[in-house]
Formats: sequence, C-alpha cells, structure tokens
Amino acid sequence: MKRFLLLLAVVSCTAIAAAPGDPINLDIGTPPVVVVKHSLAQRASRLVRFYDAGIIGLGYDGMVRMRDDSHLTLTQRQIAEKLIDNENPDRNSLIYALAEGHGGKAYEPAARAAQVKRWKEQWHSGWWIEDAQGKWSIKP
Repeated sequence: MKRFLLLLAVVSCTAIAAAPGDPINLDIGTPPVVVVKHSLAQRASRLVRFYDAGIIGLGYDGMVRMRDDSHLTLTQRQIAEKLIDNENPDRNSLIYALAEGHGGKAYEPAARAAQVKRWKEQWHSGWWIEDAQGKWSIKP
C-alpha cells in the first residue's frame, strides 16, 4: 500500500500548479487526495458513535481528540484511541496531498487553514468542538 501511495504521489507531482495567492481547491482530484479521502470516509461511520456520545470531539486544529472517556470500558477506550490514531495521520496526509496538488510544501499552511475551516463547517450540530483557548463546547 505504501508503494502504491508513493507512486500516486509521484504521478500527482505534475498535477495542478496554483499561482501564489490563489484559493485552495479542497475538491481537487489528484490520486493522493482521492486515496486519503477514501480512507477517511471508510472510518467515518465508526467515529460517529463516539462523536454522538461526546467522547471524541473536533480539536481547534482540525484533529479529532478524546474529550471524555470516563464512561468507556477499557475495550471501548482502546477502540476510540485506535480510531483517533488512524484518523489524525490521514487528516494530515490529506492536507499534505492538497498542498502538493497546488504546487508543493509552500501551500501547506493555506491548505491546512482551508481544510480545518471546512471540517469545522461540516461538524454536526450537537457534536463537541474545541475553541482556540482549548475549551470544549457543543456545536449549536
């Protein structure tokens, strides 16, 4: 799988070169973006039950975080931690792939900001979200 992703990354290096200052297109279809989005989508349904219960929330930086594991059994906690451990690297990989699709590493801050904004907008009402001060609240 890693060889496949590496091959896709090399192939996509010639994809789309954006001009500096252009907005980031979060819907580009370069192979690395498609692969990572697929991986995130496959995991989403398993995360929803933890989001609904308020156990996992959306961190200020767009990464998912354990918010309250006090009511979980050891097995449930391990499942939640494993999901988080798989989710966040994929979220970072998506940001890197978006930056590469727009011209390289210089686009990473803009890609990160745009993607985090989208994740916050897509976050469901009733799920927990962290503010810039690290305080958790339920999204209205």
